[in-house]
Amino acid sequence: MSQSPFVSRPTPITNATHTQKPSGMPIHKYGRYEAVEIPDRTWPERRITKAPRWLSTDLRDGNQALIDPMSPARKREMFDLLVRLGYKEIEVGFPSSGETDFAFVRSIIEEGAIPEDVTISVLTQAREDLIERTVESLVGAHRATVHLYNATAPTFRRVVFRGSKDDIKQIAVDGTRLVMEYAEKLLGPETTFGYQYSPEIFTDTELDFALEVCEAVCDVWQPGPGREIILNLPATVERSTPSTHADRFEWMSRNLTRREHVCLSVHPHNDRGTAVAAAELAIMAGADRIEGCLFGQGERTGNVDLVTLGMNLFSQGVDPQIDFSQIDEIRRTSEYCNQMEVHPRHPYAGDLVYTAFSGSHQDAIKKGFDAMEADAAAKGVTVDDIEWAVPYLPIDPKDVGRSYEAVIRVNSQSGKGGIAYVLKNDHKLDLPRRMQIEFSRIIQAKTDAEGGEVTPAAIWSVFQDEYLPNPDNAWGRIQLRSGQSTSDTDGTDTLRVEAVVDGVDTVLTGSGNGPISAFFDALQSVGVDARLLDYQEHTMSEGASAQAASYIECAIDGRVLWGIGIDANTTRASLKAVISAVNRSAR
Repeated sequence: MSQSPFVSRPTPITNATHTQKPSGMPIHKYGRYEAVEIPDRTWPERRITKAPRWLSTDLRDGNQALIDPMSPARKREMFDLLVRLGYKEIEVGFPSSGETDFAFVRSIIEEGAIPEDVTISVLTQAREDLIERTVESLVGAHRATVHLYNATAPTFRRVVFRGSKDDIKQIAVDGTRLVMEYAEKLLGPETTFGYQYSPEIFTDTELDFALEVCEAVCDVWQPGPGREIILNLPATVERSTPSTHADRFEWMSRNLTRREHVCLSVHPHNDRGTAVAAAELAIMAGADRIEGCLFGQGERTGNVDLVTLGMNLFSQGVDPQIDFSQIDEIRRTSEYCNQMEVHPRHPYAGDLVYTAFSGSHQDAIKKGFDAMEADAAAKGVTVDDIEWAVPYLPIDPKDVGRSYEAVIRVNSQSGKGGIAYVLKNDHKLDLPRRMQIEFSRIIQAKTDAEGGEVTPAAIWSVFQDEYLPNPDNAWGRIQLRSGQSTSDTDGTDTLRVEAVVDGVDTVLTGSGNGPISAFFDALQSVGVDARLLDYQEHTMSEGASAQAASYIECAIDGRVLWGIGIDANTTRASLKAVISAVNRSAR
């Protein structure tokens, strides 16, 4: 049939409908980052297959960024945490900046707090008095690195130092020479000594000049077999896309001489919100080491987050070589030391990152757990022995010390899957799908009326009140005392049930082709017209004393209702399930 020309039709969406309007913001003030010409770049084809070297800057970069810098006790707590986690390179302070940092470095050396396989690092500017004080702080250390930096970026050369490129390069060269002289003078043979240099801000420095300065520093240090130099290329201010950051690292890695004796280190900040991606792509582009802080502490928008980086590797089956198995302890310690909270949506560590409120998410997660259990059982192994594959959960929360209790939480956005998950996980009740729908409506009415979240304890309380009359909560017309079933040779079951009906001790008798059918027949005598629609059961645990759960869907006086019974005896459990449904029909 043709459509009348007078019937209105909706207007179709076109590209023009979505045209954005100018913001009016002063975009003319900001220039674009410079692209790097590498037509044959190789990093896009690479994958990270092993952990990089890690250096924590929590006690230096992270500490100096705090509103209230750490006390000596909190510094020591953070240092001990980093050691427990497995970090082998830790920047412990800026000892020439003041007595507090100097005293802390001395305390962990003199108290023997530094394991022999851990290298501590200290930062200094390129002034002789500061270098001397910095090296002095390391006397007696087993393994130590002095990290020297100077600004090389054009804005710093022009505005801060008002010097030429040669002047800036000379600062780096002279500083390197002074570090070597004071190390020779102050440190004994018990100290394995290393050197790190950073051209700041690498992301703003011309590539050819950054290379020139690094090469000049290497000419002084003379890296070679058994004599490494760390060249750290800091994104002190993040300027470009992570892909351009990777291009800069590939260019430097290709053009450095003595590359095999250089540890190329990446130090991203998070000004553009892409520090994690920048660090990962830099590793793909040739970097050997990452500097950062737990949970992304650090100046302004923070250093790159070492927890997220390490857990990203873990989620891909790569050992980060850092132990994040108790992530809540790590978070709590970090929050104590920094006096700053970790966001509840922080990757891997936030309170809510493994939690689903959405009904569709909850349903998928529940089905994922069920499928994992089925796959493991089919292979005769445990769930921990097969590849993780649960929708919406990139890792098993249990692997970082989280219980499954927090995975699904119920509010007004939740559906049957989340509620069913809570009952199965906490109480071993695997509700049939239609019963899930029925009970979810009951919970939905509660959340709509009261708002907010419904805790697992509240879900269980509502479930008990709705389905499980017991001596402590004996609601309904009928309370079961005992039941006995006998089978005749012709297959007919005769059932005798002792119960309290409407407050009166009563004996109910009936017959049918099974105990449930016989019970329905017996209920006719007290005015209950019930018909079986569905029956399911399962054990709730293993062993001789295992409880059974029976679920019965009944049509009772024109209404369709579910009931549940729990008992060690399966027949008694099924009778309780019928009574549950019957009692609900009379409420």
